[in-house]
Amino acid sequence: HVGAGTVHCAHGVLPVPAPATLALVKDRPIYSTGVQGELLTPTGAAILTTLAEDFGPMPRMTVEATGYGAGAADRSIPNLLRVVIGRDEAEAAGYETESMAVIETTIDDMNPQIYEYLMETALAEGAADIFLTPIQMKKNRPGTLVTLLVPLEKRARISDLLLRETTSIGLRWRVDQRLVCQREIVDIDTPYGPVRAKVSRRGAAVINATPEYEDCKRLAAETGTPLKTVMAAARAAMDRPA
Repeated sequence: HVGAGTVHCAHGVLPVPAPATLALVKDRPIYSTGVQGELLTPTGAAILTTLAEDFGPMPRMTVEATGYGAGAADRSIPNLLRVVIGRDEAEAAGYETESMAVIETTIDDMNPQIYEYLMETALAEGAADIFLTPIQMKKNRPGTLVTLLVPLEKRARISDLLLRETTSIGLRWRVDQRLVCQREIVDIDTPYGPVRAKVSRRGAAVINATPEYEDCKRLAAETGTPLKTVMAAARAAMDRPA
């Protein structure tokens, strides 16, 4: 929350947020409700952008402690900084949680071949996931709902990509909470060559372990072995005790 209006500083009267503050919050989400005054100083921006890993709505949590710090300026809202410390039940159970942007648009007039390029490009640009849902639009026209799951800092870039590469003239987005297993990529040896595998954990327990499809496909093509045989060998190698 950056505030609005102007601020007096060594260089004269400058708009809020001050240039130094704007430079520090680059690629971070900010907002203003019209409250007059500088609500975020360069010092505050430096602290927040250095210590915080993520920005978004307050997540679900069990509150363990709260703290307040009061400022001297008289604002139209309480001049208080509040810190809430809590425990995420999912993280306590061994999962990871994070805030993600969900971007959506509906399309009913685009060559469907373009979707393949859109999906490949969006994933290459940093989208965590993209999927298509068939829908019925107004006047009973068949259409497609395009949904992307995107890290918050990449929302603007992926939104621009979606509008540039499709026939859509608008989109909507929101912030959702995501719960995921702890993940790591490991290398495994098979009779046909090395294969990477994605291992998902809940704490120390392995929930899922899946060989990378592209690695198995490459080895199948290189060795002339059926793909299902390569994938079965990879799974067998993963199941062997370390």
